[in-house]
Amino acid sequence: MMKAIKTLTLASGLALGLALAPLAHAHDDAYLDTLTAPHGGQLRMAGSSHYELVVVKDSKAAKDNTIVVYVTDHAGTKIPTAGASGSVTLLSGKTKVSAALAPDGDNKLTGHAVYASQPDLKAVVKIKLAGQDEQQARFTPLAPRADDHESHKH
Repeated sequence: MMKAIKTLTLASGLALGLALAPLAHAHDDAYLDTLTAPHGGQLRMAGSSHYELVVVKDSKAAKDNTIVVYVTDHAGTKIPTAGASGSVTLLSGKTKVSAALAPDGDNKLTGHAVYASQPDLKAVVKIKLAGQDEQQARFTPLAPRADDHESHKH
């Protein structure tokens, strides 16, 4: 009887693992880069949330520009940011700037930093939602996407 229960438990665990395996892969950076983000930004997974980072795309010179991060769950449902805090660090070449992010409406945090819209721009976003641990995500918000028409020549 115990052997049958152990076998059943092992088989159930294996089946569950195999069923959930596609979900783990479904939210990696490569997959998220194939999605069109609701606000035109780049999507990343952070803990149980998705962050969409939106930066200014047409600032040729470094100047004070807005940075917005939208927070949703995996289904795209808005997660309230009231009581949240966050920061963003932007890196481009040898330039590094940081900015605080503050709640700004339903599910977004907003900040400002002096940066230019360079293709090599990288960002590290850290957000602490009320009552939760801080989560972090890394972005390359202006890098050409594999499916962008502009990223290849005819």
